[in-house]
Amino acid sequence: MSDEIWVLAEFVGDQVAQASSEALGAAKRSAEAGGRRVVAVVLGRDGGDPALRSLGAADTVLTVQDPGLKDFSPALHVRVLEALLSDRKPRLVLMGNTAAGLELGPDLSARLGSPLIAYCRNLEFSGDTVVGTTQLYGGKLLLEVETAAAQVLAMVAAGSFPAVTEERDVLVEAIASPVSLADPETVFLGLEVAETADVDITQADVLISVGRGIGDAGNISLAEELAEALGGVVSASRPVVDQGWLTKSRQVGKSGKTVKPKLYLAAGISGAPEHLEGMRDADLIVAINTDAAAPIFEVADYGVVGDCTEILPALTEAVSSQG
Repeated sequence: MSDEIWVLAEFVGDQVAQASSEALGAAKRSAEAGGRRVVAVVLGRDGGDPALRSLGAADTVLTVQDPGLKDFSPALHVRVLEALLSDRKPRLVLMGNTAAGLELGPDLSARLGSPLIAYCRNLEFSGDTVVGTTQLYGGKLLLEVETAAAQVLAMVAAGSFPAVTEERDVLVEAIASPVSLADPETVFLGLEVAETADVDITQADVLISVGRGIGDAGNISLAEELAEALGGVVSASRPVVDQGWLTKSRQVGKSGKTVKPKLYLAAGISGAPEHLEGMRDADLIVAINTDAAAPIFEVADYGVVGDCTEILPALTEAVSSQG
């Protein structure tokens, strides 16, 4: 058994996926605490591919060079990873809680007999024991688990760890596939790319998020004006999106996106558990709601009991007056 921490890295084109950057962040934190090495594992890219420089946060990159792995195929990727993990025996293996991670994690866990910490929100070592926090019931319950197993798998929940990116020349170990890729159970036919969203709220430092309390679609301009004054972006809770007032790409919560901005201002959002799951880890949370007992105030750093349609313009004026 090695003392390495592996991160199964995903790419979007030639860019490391956000989920993989966050998994690298989790790996770096755990590695620094125990003097361990971080290895980024990439399937289907040539060892000389310049895109591997974006994995500079890792100590080394292990890439399996085979054209059959270029496109994600669960059956083939599991075969290769099972062989690698059985042979090299890293102590901890991290992956994003993504569509690919959901395919790979449970299958690898069953094949290897290694425990899997799904929806992992926190991770650390206590001596030789891995201690992880997993969320249950859509984030309504957090459970701390401990395992001293020789090899542990974890699927990192979005927004739970700071993303770590570093562009540099990194030591690359390029190998051929350790197993035959012939006769896969499933075959990759093609990829249909969804229409690009108008904005990526997961990358915004400031989010002005509106809920049912905004009243009607016409009042969303109040949030847009404040967002512009603060250099931020407008997002929303599910009821606003369901009404068609804002697009799905701006929805925060369990059925939307998980965000972790420096400032999250919740205007007219009551704070249902499904919404809190997507924003509770923001650095600073400010809530505005007419109901003093609204659950959103339980997670807010600052709260204002009042009508957001009156308070948002006042905030915009105050911010604008500062120049």
